[in-house]
Amino acid sequence: MADLPPPEVGAEAAWLQEHLADLVREPIREPAVHGGQSRADAALEAFTVRGYAGRRNEVWPTDRRGASRLSPYIRHGLLTLPRVWDHVAGGPSKDVMTFRDELLWQEYARHLYARLGEATRRSLRYQVPERSEGSPAWPEGMACIDFSVGELEAGWLTNQQRMWLASQWTVRDGWGWRDGEDAFFRHLLDGSRAANRIGWQWTVGALTGKSYGFSRWQVEKRAPGLCDTCSFARACPIQHWPPEEAREPRPYVDLRIRRDPDLAATKGLDVIPGEGGDPQAVWITAESLGDDDPTLRAHPDLPVAFVWDRPLLQRLRLSTTRLLFLAECVADLATRREVRVHVGDPVEELRDTAVATTFAPVPGWRRRAEHMRLARVHAWPWLVPPHDGPVTSFTAWRRRARV
Repeated sequence: MADLPPPEVGAEAAWLQEHLADLVREPIREPAVHGGQSRADAALEAFTVRGYAGRRNEVWPTDRRGASRLSPYIRHGLLTLPRVWDHVAGGPSKDVMTFRDELLWQEYARHLYARLGEATRRSLRYQVPERSEGSPAWPEGMACIDFSVGELEAGWLTNQQRMWLASQWTVRDGWGWRDGEDAFFRHLLDGSRAANRIGWQWTVGALTGKSYGFSRWQVEKRAPGLCDTCSFARACPIQHWPPEEAREPRPYVDLRIRRDPDLAATKGLDVIPGEGGDPQAVWITAESLGDDDPTLRAHPDLPVAFVWDRPLLQRLRLSTTRLLFLAECVADLATRREVRVHVGDPVEELRDTAVATTFAPVPGWRRRAEHMRLARVHAWPWLVPPHDGPVTSFTAWRRRARV
């Protein structure tokens, strides 16, 4: 397919409706966070870590929140973890430590996913029972759930709300965590298989053996006054703590969670460029759309190729909010670089182009890169270099991590 003109800033929704109409399955709504490097830079500049430790878990009213809302920009490489890490240097020690722990959690998730890939679709350490009958859905009428689902569909949730929804879906309603994880991935602007899956596995106890219980107590603590607006205020279905259920260890555990047998592959050091000659374009993906992408920096004069992977997007059925965020990122980049936009399978679209690109720690990147003309491959900007030790838990991983 011939190149398409990139979206223009402010006209991204119209561009989607014109060129990706088959993927726009619902009205395009205002996202919780808008995309683009310019907005990412402004958001980081405006963020102060002071008070983060005390307010990061607050949910409602929204002006009590202390969460940074930087996660969509981190997820898509508009803000790298090293850059965000450095930004908070010099702040109050407790706030800095708490915030940096959250960044390390993101890095842990990336390391786990880079090592195990699609194996993270299975419960990693403990067996989790799941309902198989019926159609999974969020319960209606509960103020805490309705409010959180509304924000989910706008593309962003606080960490508390993610745990509330995941616990309600699995621990109380018994639905399978994979279906819930897919629902999160479809809507969340920071949705990644790496962080998303590890969060759901933690909630249901597939990592620790103990599930996360969700009750009215958490809502009243983190969203004071919200329960007063609820139609179930006097007959709350989550009034009490859910019964604790012991998780049985899985009989066969993927041994890679204890030791990495191929650390070079996890790091991306095993990807050797083929005989592609000099690069003709920089291939960027949704994993790394920012100006700090190593390949964009190394090749400032090359045109940039971005492919809307239609076969993949048809399977994922991403919300139009997520599509709009990506279009905004591409439109913003096109104000500074020559951007060539394609729609289709990246392997087919770039078959005749020798590309320079940045390794991405996701299995989909590797599957496509194996069939492309790679002229240069630049290293992923890790915050912490992957190690070959255990990733059975964040704590086990953290012991070996070098920051």
